[in-house]
Amino acid sequence: MRKSPSPKKRTETLLRFLTCGSVDDGKSTLIGRLLFDAGLVPDDQWASVQRLSAQRNQTGAFPDFSLLLDGLLDERAQGITIDVAWRYFRTPNRTFVLADTPGHEHYTRNMATGASRSDLALILVDARKGITPQTRRHAAIVHLMGIRRVMVVVNKMDLVEWREPVFNRVRNDFLGFATPLGVADPGFIPVSALRGDNVVHRSAEIPWYSGPSLLEYLETVEVQDKTAAAPMRFPVQWVARAADFRGYCGTVASGVIRVGDRVTVLPGKVQSRIASIVIFDGQVDKAIAGQAVTVTLNDNVDVTRGDVVVAADDASPVVTDRLVANIVWMNDQPLLPGRRYELRIGAGTAAATVKRLIHRLDLETLRQEPATRLEKNDIGQCEIMIERPMVCDLYEDFRDTGSFILVDRLSNATLAGGMVTANEARNVFSEKISVDKAARAAAKAQRPQVIWFTGLSGAGKSTIANLVEQALFRKGLHTYLIDGDNIRQGLSRELGFDAEDRIENTRRVGEVAKLMTDAGLIVLVSLISPFRVERRMVRDLLQPGEFIEVYVSTPLEVCESRDKKGLYQLAREGKLKNFTGISSPYEPPHAAELVLDTSVESPESCVRRVIELVREG
Repeated sequence: MRKSPSPKKRTETLLRFLTCGSVDDGKSTLIGRLLFDAGLVPDDQWASVQRLSAQRNQTGAFPDFSLLLDGLLDERAQGITIDVAWRYFRTPNRTFVLADTPGHEHYTRNMATGASRSDLALILVDARKGITPQTRRHAAIVHLMGIRRVMVVVNKMDLVEWREPVFNRVRNDFLGFATPLGVADPGFIPVSALRGDNVVHRSAEIPWYSGPSLLEYLETVEVQDKTAAAPMRFPVQWVARAADFRGYCGTVASGVIRVGDRVTVLPGKVQSRIASIVIFDGQVDKAIAGQAVTVTLNDNVDVTRGDVVVAADDASPVVTDRLVANIVWMNDQPLLPGRRYELRIGAGTAAATVKRLIHRLDLETLRQEPATRLEKNDIGQCEIMIERPMVCDLYEDFRDTGSFILVDRLSNATLAGGMVTANEARNVFSEKISVDKAARAAAKAQRPQVIWFTGLSGAGKSTIANLVEQALFRKGLHTYLIDGDNIRQGLSRELGFDAEDRIENTRRVGEVAKLMTDAGLIVLVSLISPFRVERRMVRDLLQPGEFIEVYVSTPLEVCESRDKKGLYQLAREGKLKNFTGISSPYEPPHAAELVLDTSVESPESCVRRVIELVREG
């Protein structure tokens, strides 16, 4: 192993930083060179790098230092960073956690993941290319993720003969877009990552530069850690129970928690005192930000996973069901307002809906523009409605309780990362009504429920639903039929037929159906409702057993043959956009309570089978 530079004064500090920039700007090479020149590369690993470099002959007289970081086989094969490469290393003066993030636009979401836990960003720029769209994109993400320390590393200066005007042009161009963006007081340093100039040791090639080398800067830069001085937040991750023990496990997100402290448990607002703090080695009097502990309380109060313990006299936590957030969308399927997701803040989870998109950030121009959806790797701001109140801090003040992820409720896939920018409490509360659903149902001597007919246009949904209602009405049951075409005449009059408007239409019909079941009615809904997620959303609005999904699975060709209005023909000719089954998708149910095919079953048979499912009382 190479000998390390002579040690300087010891400082017990930790720096979390990331590297980012365009493809081939030299991020992995820079960090590989830094580790090598700082004497932090084991001999056997260095021998492997030399052997692979010789086989490829990619860097001429120099070994390929990027091989020290590009660990995945695909990365080594393609010569690019794909995933976030995390590295932990230590010099005599500091401990570092490094996130080497991918430069390709396709992996923007990976770069955002690395930024979420970093205190400083190194943005690399190829001196020959100058500022690129990806440079602007990464600077925008760095700022949105709350990183306030930025160092622009102007690499490959040896290839422009160390000319100071080239360096100055990069600096001026970066300041030109970064200053209006809000990136405050960035630094600039010229290097040659491959040669090692100004990486660990200062270079004699640049007499016009009098600043530190990169490692000197990293070892001495002051990064404010706000978590220790911030008000206390202790998110409960687990409740540990035994015969005579009830403890609450988690990591102190910020501040200090002490035995004897008066605390409030949110969102329930119950109060108690800290009775004990337990760690692996035993009990302690206090715990600080970053420590994983188990706490007990003096009182037997109701505390569950996802609750947050705060100081009793702290008025800053906001419990809300509405927030505004910047989000980075990570999924191949777009974000669509009105769609229901699962929101997770720490260990707390709740169903949530993106009510509206406020804007999308154009990463080429860094302008905010109107949008109706977010595609993969897009960044935007949105308003989110949560179905139960949660503790939501501002991200700039508390990263742990001010950040969240959105998760697909069906596949459990992570869809987006978000940062709370506004969290005003709405102060809107449910009003308890004396005559409830059970009383209304009892007065009608029936069981409220929703029979939801879904399928293509022309499948026979409205015909069957109408016949079913007639049969139920003759039996003396109280019903109401909601038909999609009729809804479009009033409640959803202003909505179109693109995916966003279809989602909103289904949401509105679902909410109306819920109100009608609350009135004690049997509600029949005939609606194409093409997306599984929205049909699941309506099911979740109701009590277990109240939602009966009837899939009218009549084949497309039969539906087309019944089309007296010629809509299918217009759609096939491209004259009618967003027509389900032709130019817009239909997602059949995976497990409907009943499947009907009107091409092979008579209306009477279909009606009889539906009636058999209706729970009358």
